[in-house]
Amino acid sequence: MRRVVALVRPVPSVFELGCAVETFGTPRRYAFETCTEEPGPAPTNGGYAMAVSQGLAALDSADSVIVPGWLPVEEPLSDPVREALLRAHARGTRLVTICSGVFALARTGLLDGRSATTHWGRAEQLRREFSQVRVEPDRLYAAHGDVATSTGAGLDLCFRVLDAGQAGDMAWRRARVQLVELDTGHTVHETDPEGFAGAVGAFLAGL
Repeated sequence: MRRVVALVRPVPSVFELGCAVETFGTPRRYAFETCTEEPGPAPTNGGYAMAVSQGLAALDSADSVIVPGWLPVEEPLSDPVREALLRAHARGTRLVTICSGVFALARTGLLDGRSATTHWGRAEQLRREFSQVRVEPDRLYAAHGDVATSTGAGLDLCFRVLDAGQAGDMAWRRARVQLVELDTGHTVHETDPEGFAGAVGAFLAGL
């Protein structure tokens, strides 16, 4: 079973984290965990606290790491967080960001010379602060073999990083449950996911 770990800030965004939870936690075909630099109660932007028991060591055995938002975006990476992300990347872990999470990944240098996207309201700031990153705010997501970034539409990217062996069926089913329309020429209300499977399979072939 593949392990997906979400790295959250002390005040995580409930929506962005929820994208990762609903995609990778619900099907139970993944071992999904949430971690933070200092485990314990983490207040959320929803006004309630979330108990996070795992520290950065959880990233050391992850197959994919999700950074579901990084607010405030001006917040620098601590040395332990930067080192944990770079260490995970060096051993082949895929790093995925949702919305403002791209600011954390950009601070590692892993996006230098690459295309990336984020919420349109943050795109100019990302371009200004990280001139080595090719910011493309009109894209829903920008996926490379080892890193991927998305706009505020985090579900679109999460659906596309499901396992290649289950991608078409599982991603299509999750989209249908959540009533999300996918940009593949097919709607989630259709009963045959074959077209969607082919589109996602082509995408995952490059991962």
